[in-house]
Amino acid sequence: MTDAYILDAVRTPRGRGKAGKGALSNVHPQELLAQTLNRLVERAGVNPADVEDVIAGCVSQAGEQGANISRNAVLAAGWPEEVTGTTVNRFCGSGLQAINFAAMGVMSGAQTLVVGGGVESMSRVPMGADRAGQDGENMTLRGKLFQVPQGISADVIASLEGISREELDAFALESQRKAAIAQSNCHFSRGLFPVKDPSTGQVLLEKDEYPRHDTTLEGLAALNPAFTALGATPVGPNGETLDQIALARYPQLSEVRHLHTAGNSSGIVDGAAAVLIGSGDYAKAHGLKPRARIRAMATIGSEPLIMLTAPAPASRRALEKAGMSVQDIDLWEINEAFAVVPLQTMRSLGIDPGKVNVNGGAIALGHPLGATGAILLGTALDELERRDLSTALITLCIGGGQGIATVIERV
Repeated sequence: MTDAYILDAVRTPRGRGKAGKGALSNVHPQELLAQTLNRLVERAGVNPADVEDVIAGCVSQAGEQGANISRNAVLAAGWPEEVTGTTVNRFCGSGLQAINFAAMGVMSGAQTLVVGGGVESMSRVPMGADRAGQDGENMTLRGKLFQVPQGISADVIASLEGISREELDAFALESQRKAAIAQSNCHFSRGLFPVKDPSTGQVLLEKDEYPRHDTTLEGLAALNPAFTALGATPVGPNGETLDQIALARYPQLSEVRHLHTAGNSSGIVDGAAAVLIGSGDYAKAHGLKPRARIRAMATIGSEPLIMLTAPAPASRRALEKAGMSVQDIDLWEINEAFAVVPLQTMRSLGIDPGKVNVNGGAIALGHPLGATGAILLGTALDELERRDLSTALITLCIGGGQGIATVIERV
């Protein structure tokens, strides 16, 4: 096996994921990814014809995001028709999985230059647009195992872990604070590029649109729990509510404490990201200086009803593959799908909070589902370079009870 090197990484700003209101909501998702691909090869200084495959994560593969959006984005970018594209769905881990697949191709020697990344236009293709639900509407599977919506899962985890609303809100406020500092000091500037109107060339968005820099603890505390009514919804064969289904699986709980709100959960946004993965031979032959290498990668499954607890075991598996420990990681990117996820992961692994999501996370910046993993890897790499540090671990929880983790190391 050979090393897989990160040659470069770029991303769009994240636009508010509201139809007709977000700055990117009038841009077709193929065009979002196409602009990202073109910016990537321009920045890296490579010929698109050298790219052997483009692997893109996308969760809601329906409508404008159906029909293999990766291949269509390659065509929209004007790349040679010989460049192929494929689209993957590992829910929230899709963007990172695409990068890992690209790295596997290079590490195996089967490929020399591959793009991994992702895209999600949540304003144009909302969650649930594929009409598949959490379990693909398979009643046989549902009879064996009922997967509750992720918001209920997050509240169940907080209930099990004894994590309070105050802790969740404090974490959310810190995400907003760190994101505000990062934007003010241009910490995202290396990987970020402005998205333009495909027709006019006018710049539509230059920086992340979602953060609310005026967020206060009092304002967060005033928000109503988001999933109380959902938890009371009767869905079982005998009229059991979602909360009752969860409590039957976890009888040690007397109730599901609904603690997550719009303020301490991830934001709905549009965005795309791409990472160029190449072999050492390719980089040397073309005079390119790799920025980092993929040190290890892992996925793992976990209990599917609460489904959001796998970042910790996935990280352990990746660290074991790398021959590393938690203490060997300089920076962590733990996706803030809900505030409880990074809190539970930090607690489980004993991570120094000062190393986690140092520029804020999805609570402040938003979570464009299929793109987030690729965004986080690029963010981690930029920050390693800015701080002159060496290693980072990127991890995300995944619907259906999975986790994914990737360790990168500067070279």
